[in-house]
Amino acid sequence: MKDVHNPLVAGIRFGGWLGLTLCLLPVYGVALGCKRKAWCSGLAILYWRALVRVVGFEVVVKGTASPERPTLFVSNHASYFDIVVLGSLLPAYFVAKKEVGQWPGIGFLARIARTVFVDRRPRRSLDQRDEMVNRLAVMKDSLVLFPEGTSSDGSRVLPFKSALLSVAEAPLADPRGLAVQPVSVAYTRLDGMPMGRHLRPFFAWYGGMELVPHLWTALGLGRTTVEVRFHTPVRLADFGSRRALADHCHQVVNAGVVAANTGRGGPG
Repeated sequence: MKDVHNPLVAGIRFGGWLGLTLCLLPVYGVALGCKRKAWCSGLAILYWRALVRVVGFEVVVKGTASPERPTLFVSNHASYFDIVVLGSLLPAYFVAKKEVGQWPGIGFLARIARTVFVDRRPRRSLDQRDEMVNRLAVMKDSLVLFPEGTSSDGSRVLPFKSALLSVAEAPLADPRGLAVQPVSVAYTRLDGMPMGRHLRPFFAWYGGMELVPHLWTALGLGRTTVEVRFHTPVRLADFGSRRALADHCHQVVNAGVVAANTGRGGPG
């Protein structure tokens, strides 16, 4: 690992991340205080796109993101970097587990970015569903959901929890119902070379990994290629049940991740 990790590069990238955040945060705060939703969304995308460059990522996009508002984007989840990558592509807000709001630095950014935090305790599920439905049906916010419920090692996609997709039942003015778009995210190359299982854990964050050491290691690596594939949008009515919808999304997203990791073309 010492051969590929450069502490100087890690320091420069971390400094760039911190400087970028400190520069844009006051502007975002003004927009948020003035309740300028369009400004906030535009500034958030600008921030994430700049951050993608700062941390040395090249994002390769396949397919087209749904232009419909609101849309529920359903993605696999390997790392906190998923938020940086998807945030740079989508005018949408994230749904994250409650613990994220307590992380140093990242939790603060997540809160001001109007992230929806979910408590995995069953007794809170109804309240959280109502909050997400309000954001989708009333405020017309698109959301990014990680229905695995946790992060994986980046080589496979864990089963999707159908309960998290209950928001697909949100009542909308559109009689067709909510658009749900599966999205595959894969970290595929490091300095142009296929990443493979031995390097992918340096970007994927899961299990008992500590956040700060993991971030420092990842920032000191080379140029990283991330492939994002937007699959064909679907709706709950196409499947008849949340379980069937979750199974379909999992199948499509997993196939996309496997295809990206192996260098093959994936499903649409």
